[in-house]
Amino acid sequence: MKTDIATREDCECLVRGFYEQALVDPVIGFLFTEIAKIDIDHHVPRITRFWETVLLGAQTYGGGAFRPHLELNEQVPLRQGHFERWLWLWGQTVDRLFAGPVAEQAKRHAERVAAAFYARLQGRSDEEAGFGELLGELPQAGGGLRITRSGGTPD
Repeated sequence: MKTDIATREDCECLVRGFYEQALVDPVIGFLFTEIAKIDIDHHVPRITRFWETVLLGAQTYGGGAFRPHLELNEQVPLRQGHFERWLWLWGQTVDRLFAGPVAEQAKRHAERVAAAFYARLQGRSDEEAGFGELLGELPQAGGGLRITRSGGTPD
């Protein structure tokens, strides 16, 4: 039986579980491995602190989460499909590992973050964007988005 997210260790398990999928994902994996070239051993503790702060109120995360995405967007424009895929993988990971109110909060907060980041990258305020544009029908496993590596973005 799955438990809810309750500890820093749970947050780290969630983050690691997500990256296990995301790094090899045919839609967004290249953003992490080829473009951002993240050092997973350095990145996981930082992102764990972010989620520990958001979900558990730990106040262990400091700094802005948007700037790295802005810098990434300058290298490869981040499209709606990238954010949709990120949300889908995140939701799948949450549901695979956890169940409960905090797990649901993890999915809802990810939706808010994705919508806000996408809006800001499009030059709009968070309020202008809303969720409808980004949070329509999310792609299903094995489909929903096509990959075009020449431009590095899904259609």
